[in-house]
Formats: sequence, C-alpha cells, structure tokens
Amino acid sequence: MNDKKIIQIIENTLINKKIGDPNYIRYTFYELRVKYNLSEEDTDRFLLLIRTKLENEGYNVYFTGAKFEYNNARMTVQDNEMMIAIKN
Repeated sequence: MNDKKIIQIIENTLINKKIGDPNYIRYTFYELRVKYNLSEEDTDRFLLLIRTKLENEGYNVYFTGAKFEYNNARMTVQDNEMMIAIKN
C-alpha cells in the first residue's frame, strides 16, 4: 500500500477518534491489521506517519508495552493495543 492510502486512513480515522475523545486516541491491533487490512509493513508505516502527525499536534505517543499516566492513573499500552496518544 502506498503512503497516500495510508495517510487517507489516518485522516479518516483520526476525525472520528478526536470526536470521541480529543485527548485520548487509541489504535488496536484489530483495527489496523484486520479492519483496515494493513500488512505488517503497512502497519509500521502507519504508526510512523501517525506518530509524527500527533507529536506535531502536541500529543505524547506510546506504543505496545509503554507505561504512561492518564487521569492520575498509571497505565500500560496493552498487547492488543498498537498505539495510544495523550494530548499535552
């Protein structure tokens, strides 16, 4: 899949996620690999591109296994979660 299609998926999904909660964005393994049918390589590219975009918008971005704090609670990005972004 080319970057243009990946960027399209990012833009389309981010709109809905920001409507739901603009301060907490979550992408799961199921969403990326099954729902959007991204290969492992496409998933890696998706995560690289969305990380750059979200960091430029003032988010802290965390990947599987990373620890972070949200609403005064210590949390970990779970095995079924590919990425979580928290607005600064």
